[in-house]
Amino acid sequence: MQTPSAIPNTIISGFHALSEPLRIKVLELLRDRELCVCDLCDALGVSQSKLSFHLKTLKEADLVLSRQEGRWIYYSLNLPQFAVLEEYLANYSRLQQILPARRCQDLS
Repeated sequence: MQTPSAIPNTIISGFHALSEPLRIKVLELLRDRELCVCDLCDALGVSQSKLSFHLKTLKEADLVLSRQEGRWIYYSLNLPQFAVLEEYLANYSRLQQILPARRCQDLS
C-alpha cells in the first residue's frame, strides 16, 4: 500500500485555520486592508477574547501578520502563505485519472 508523503506543518495548520467560519470572515475583512482588533470585533459582532483565540490560530498558520502601533494591534493577510496553500491544491489538479482500489483478499 502506498504511504502518504510528508505534509508540511504549514499546510496542515493552514487548512485547519481555514476550517472555522469565523476565521474565514476575518480573512474576508482583511482582504482589502489591514484592520485593528477593535474594527474586526465591531464588524464581526464578537468579543475581543473570542476574536483573540481565532487570530492566534490564524497567526500560527501564518495566514495573518500583526504589527503593533502604540496600544493597538493591526492585522493583515500574509499573501505568500496563501500562495503556498494554493500551490498545494494545484498539485491535485495535475493528477491524472484516479485508479480504482485493488480488490481486497478474502480472509475467510
